[in-house]
Amino acid sequence: MPALDRSLIASLPAFAGLAPEQLDDILGDAQSVRYAKGVDVFQQDGEAQSFFILLHGHLRVSRLTPDGQQVVVRYVAPGEIFGVAMALGRSTYPATASAVVDSVALVWPSTAWPRLSARYPALVANTLQTVGSRLQDAHTRVVEMSTEQVERRIAHALLRLAQQSGRKVEAGIQIDFPISRQDVAEMTGATLHTVSRVLSAWEERGLVEGGRQKITLRDAHRIFMLAEGSGE
Repeated sequence: MPALDRSLIASLPAFAGLAPEQLDDILGDAQSVRYAKGVDVFQQDGEAQSFFILLHGHLRVSRLTPDGQQVVVRYVAPGEIFGVAMALGRSTYPATASAVVDSVALVWPSTAWPRLSARYPALVANTLQTVGSRLQDAHTRVVEMSTEQVERRIAHALLRLAQQSGRKVEAGIQIDFPISRQDVAEMTGATLHTVSRVLSAWEERGLVEGGRQKITLRDAHRIFMLAEGSGE
């Protein structure tokens, strides 16, 4: 198998502060894997045999609650490290990651983590910074779900997705991967009926534009005002 090109990871946050020869060493344990749309990269409670960097595509990370409800935890965008269960002292994955479009990831065996983390403290620090940021985001969402009306929760969710994976189009900012109203419901702890009602009302007011698994923010400023509780 030919060696992977260090340019694949040189500019990614997880590898900030590492020299070219160090990147080559880290890549020595990796392989590039394609995941077709709809395929699980790993499953909740499955043995954490690998960790990953997403190079192309988007992944949905979801958890099944004890009572059988599916919750969308977050979406993984290109350049993100994920599935690093060993860095958190876990032997299993806490959630399921599945490809929402055809995707490509670099995959390392989890057995490589102790060696790489011992040799490259910057990799550990960068990874923990990423994990800490996600934990802060999770705390923010818990507070939103506990204290905010559903319209504000939906507005926050759309703004987060647009910030992470928004693409400027003529109509506004389009979330650049397939996302359904059911996905939004599972992100915000709302019912599909409620999300459909809110988004349909926002479409009539010109705030968003829907399509087949596409959502475009036509007026991000007004959605921001709704998220902050100072909208119409």
